[in-house]
Amino acid sequence: MIWNPNKECMSRDEMSALQGKRLHKIVEYVYHNVPFYRNKLQEMDITPDDIRTIEDITKLPFTTKKDLRDNYPFGLQAAPPTEIIRIHASSGTTGNPTIVGYTRKDIGVWSECMARCLTAYGVGRNDIFSVSYGYGLFTGGLGAHNGVEMVGAAVVPASTGNTEKHAKLIRDLGITGIACTPSYALYLAETMDKIGITKDQIKLRVGAFGAEPWTEKMREEIEERLGLKGFNLYGLSEVMGPSVSYECQAQHGSHINEDHFYPEIINPVTLEPLPAGQQGELVFTTLTKEGMPVLRYRTRDLCSLMPGQCDCGRTSVRMSAIHGRSDDMLIIRGINVFPSQVESVVLSMKEFAPRYMLIVDRVNNLDTLQVQVELRQEYFTSTFDTPAAIDELEKRLANKLKSVLSIAAKVKLKAPNTIERSQGKSAHVIDNRNLK
Repeated sequence: MIWNPNKECMSRDEMSALQGKRLHKIVEYVYHNVPFYRNKLQEMDITPDDIRTIEDITKLPFTTKKDLRDNYPFGLQAAPPTEIIRIHASSGTTGNPTIVGYTRKDIGVWSECMARCLTAYGVGRNDIFSVSYGYGLFTGGLGAHNGVEMVGAAVVPASTGNTEKHAKLIRDLGITGIACTPSYALYLAETMDKIGITKDQIKLRVGAFGAEPWTEKMREEIEERLGLKGFNLYGLSEVMGPSVSYECQAQHGSHINEDHFYPEIINPVTLEPLPAGQQGELVFTTLTKEGMPVLRYRTRDLCSLMPGQCDCGRTSVRMSAIHGRSDDMLIIRGINVFPSQVESVVLSMKEFAPRYMLIVDRVNNLDTLQVQVELRQEYFTSTFDTPAAIDELEKRLANKLKSVLSIAAKVKLKAPNTIERSQGKSAHVIDNRNLK
């Protein structure tokens, strides 16, 4: 099923023409309504009349999260306050939060984009769908909620927390779909195991997972333990929220709703555009957003773009899975290290649960990396029987990590359920270095 074939299956020429018209309109809009952008464009000697086609986007300035924080709270808002009907804030923990206002039209566009995502997953009027992202300032909960209602499914606004009750509701209500972070899905599976709810007692068949990077191994783990098919859901509050891109049944990249969000891939160092297929930093321009449009917003997410028609029939450009983040990247002894690399190694070994923590420190001016990882329950007793067994397994994991990361890491095995759980976005890094 395709929610909006006129847009999702539009020819490339038609899409480019539409994007060009919308780009000109949004540049004109921010030029007259956002002093920050007007000053930026004037400094570059650019006027809205200089932006006529989508190719002209490279003439425009970039926007960063710092720009949003420096203009806190409403400095980048384009619509008048009387037109703003909802305000969200980013989940960042440092500095001012990112404040994002939405008009009624924005909420309608967001809901429709989310409906496109859910339809691609196979969600329809016969489903009962649990939204288990956090509600409130985080965009995940309400963003997914509105989309579920638009497709006509019954929504259960479970949010996060009270997981035992949630697990029972999944069983008792016959819930068929769930939207949450991958780490929460695993926590939910652990909770079900603890209270004795088995996979054959529930009806889950569709999972929409996002808000944090996850690997194919993690997908397999979730699918096996919850008995569903897991799909990627991508979004960010600065651009809209969940629904910027989504996997279809083919699961070969995530389709971008590019009639609303224009994507680019740039070199994060030189800021030069990169060709399709080459990995770099993902950049978005909102083409229709009224409340707080952004021009060439640097997401810091690292991925590549995949053009060409998908087997599902959609023609929209697809993005690969997120490899990591340019700002979350750890530089350890001159080597770029991403938590996702560690996760892929951990999940390639049957002895380990998908629970790990990277501890980075600096000792005698030398960076050190410790990887803490939980054993699965079925391997815990036998492995911890002897120091030799512990040592052998730690060495095996350390060797695999070194072959992938190109640096040595000290491995520390942990007992099941001893690494702190998160019911929202998971955190996998503790960096004790003073790098200021």
